[in-house]
Amino acid sequence: MSDNQGKGLFSLGLIIVFLVFTLDQATKWWIVTEVMNPPRFIPVFPSFNLVMGWNKGISFGIFDTASPPNQWLLIGLALIIVAVLLVWLKRADSRLISVALGMIIGGALGNVMDRIHHGAVADFLDFYVGNFHWPAFNVADAGITIGVIVLVLESFFVGSETDKKDDDG
Repeated sequence: MSDNQGKGLFSLGLIIVFLVFTLDQATKWWIVTEVMNPPRFIPVFPSFNLVMGWNKGISFGIFDTASPPNQWLLIGLALIIVAVLLVWLKRADSRLISVALGMIIGGALGNVMDRIHHGAVADFLDFYVGNFHWPAFNVADAGITIGVIVLVLESFFVGSETDKKDDDG
């Protein structure tokens, strides 16, 4: 991979970070200040509602506590993970990896911003089937989840093809 290609992939990842972060913060601002003021339940279509929830923990409310040390611990941990992912992004050798890492980093930073400003993460997307509701989430959570899924699938399928080519060459 050339140095220019590496810079281009890093720039692509940073553009995705910016897009996911901006979309996340814009939708959260709109939901918190306009749509859910006052908080309420809004059916959008069958199997999807808008709701207002505040997650003080991590995924699915794990470590959900209002203690300030917990809040800052989660912020610090997220920023350490973002730093590691930025190093990985700098070394990424494919567009797919750059986009996936950008989605994860953008989502993580969006949720960090919520913790700093609100002490919790705003969740408002409620998908369900029958009486089973998936935990409410937001754009940042979707970016993180999609990014992780892409990385996992890439490691199983694209990564293994690259390894086979390296073994043959």
